[in-house]
Amino acid sequence: MTTALITGATAGIGAAFARRLAADGHNLVLVARDTGRLRAQATELHDRHGIEAEVLTADLSTDAGIEAVEKRLADRVSPVDLLVNNAGFGNKGKYLDVPMADELTMLKVHCEAVLRLTSAAVSGMRERGRGGVVNVASVAAFLPRGTYGASKAWVVQFTQGVAKDLAGTGVRLMALCPGFVRTEFHERAGMGTGNIPGWMWLDADKVVTAALADLARGTSVSVPDPRYKALMGLVKLTPRALLGGVTSRAGRTYGPK
Repeated sequence: MTTALITGATAGIGAAFARRLAADGHNLVLVARDTGRLRAQATELHDRHGIEAEVLTADLSTDAGIEAVEKRLADRVSPVDLLVNNAGFGNKGKYLDVPMADELTMLKVHCEAVLRLTSAAVSGMRERGRGGVVNVASVAAFLPRGTYGASKAWVVQFTQGVAKDLAGTGVRLMALCPGFVRTEFHERAGMGTGNIPGWMWLDADKVVTAALADLARGTSVSVPDPRYKALMGLVKLTPRALLGGVTSRAGRTYGPK
């Protein structure tokens, strides 16, 4: 059996990855901050699918948390074959309304943790000649929408660059860029979602199915839904100056309040 390590594993897209990979027969290393939820999740997946599920409690907004996951990824005796960097969060409010400490924490989790954990994982993967990394970003990466979008744009650019550097080694990297997904994300950030049209919502399990198919095909950037693929196609054709105004108005109209 191969082993997958998933950060932010207890909810949303991370939990969907855990369910799907366990059903496919992969052993798991489940990473999150809540030990109780991790243990309950590990027990359920083990009992349902007969796989081994390790629990690793870690807060990726801290050096100690990142170091704990780096250490697990560097284990050559029980190697990780697939890393899913999914941990992340949103801040409610416009720029300057959000405390600087919260903005810096976002960069720590979305950028520094992704950089360090990817580096820890791919070193061993390259030696073994196989492996994969999925870095969960967002369609916000393609829109000028503050620190969250900027951090996810970094994830996309970083992932594409590393994927090119590791081409031919047997290690695949992919940035996953979904739109709105029904998870705990907005609730945890204190954001309302009643103003978001129903057609914009995606199912986490379907997102994961599309993502794993794209990873198998060697795709470096996955936008896992035809509706969002079409929207992002329009974004590419829209001048950046105009796009900034459009996304700001759309964010006030359809974005989380």
